[in-house]
Amino acid sequence: MKLSHKQAVMLMIACTMMWSIAGVVTRHLEQAKSFEVTFWRSFFTLVSLLIILPLIHGKSLLSKFKQGGWYLWVSGVCWSIMFTAFMTALTMTSVANVLITLSLGPMLTALFARLFIGHKLPLRTIASIVVAGLGIAYMYAAQIDLSDMRQLAGMLVALGVPIAAAVNWTLVQHSQAQGHDVDLVPAVMVGAFISSLITLPLSMPFQATGNDVAWLAMLGLVQLAIPCALAVVCARYLKAPEVSLLALLEIIFGIALAWVGANEKPGLPVLLGGGLVLGALAFNEWLGMRERAQH
Repeated sequence: MKLSHKQAVMLMIACTMMWSIAGVVTRHLEQAKSFEVTFWRSFFTLVSLLIILPLIHGKSLLSKFKQGGWYLWVSGVCWSIMFTAFMTALTMTSVANVLITLSLGPMLTALFARLFIGHKLPLRTIASIVVAGLGIAYMYAAQIDLSDMRQLAGMLVALGVPIAAAVNWTLVQHSQAQGHDVDLVPAVMVGAFISSLITLPLSMPFQATGNDVAWLAMLGLVQLAIPCALAVVCARYLKAPEVSLLALLEIIFGIALAWVGANEKPGLPVLLGGGLVLGALAFNEWLGMRERAQH
């Protein structure tokens, strides 16, 4: 798949829209709890990718795993952490709390990209990260309730997602910078396998109803398998901090869906902080388009 920068941006936005449905769906589950929710979603992601990837790569799929080397396997571990921590956190705290914690990703990604692969960030991207960070800090401070330890524990679990994501996006950029023609899309399947394997014994005995399993199967395909594979493709054409900034749209979409579909109404601080995040994204992309047009 060959993409222009604009196409990669639009595809990444579509990915965030698909990612954002997880929160509202989990609020409609009947019996499935914690690790069982994570297991079924990861399991169906694995099943979906076992069908999708052979259709895309054919007999060359096995060679993709060999060519990927350590990049692919480390990326797979990162995906497994993201899959597991995200769904577990959603069963412990509100959708807004989880998504706000995820929004630490751009700062961590920018830091990792600068420290480990020497990326020099444009001033516009630095400014966007700072503004988005202010919005995130404002939302985060408003959501913390020191009297509810489960809420805090949920946010700590969710913290594993932006850390793993920062490592993952930086890894994709590093493999490209080193001239390795590595297809890291199979790493998503590795991540789903590891997450399923880890959470299976923790899910026993199963309590999910048939409706729960159907919802989680849908999440495995639409909310994980398809957008995660596409996001890896986007990362070949976008810089790591840019990918992470665009991924922040999941927060806005996710909070809005939880509000409309599960009556988890966000407070004014969440709305104001989210506005800052969206403004930072729009400003960064607008300046980027102007710069590219001039060249």
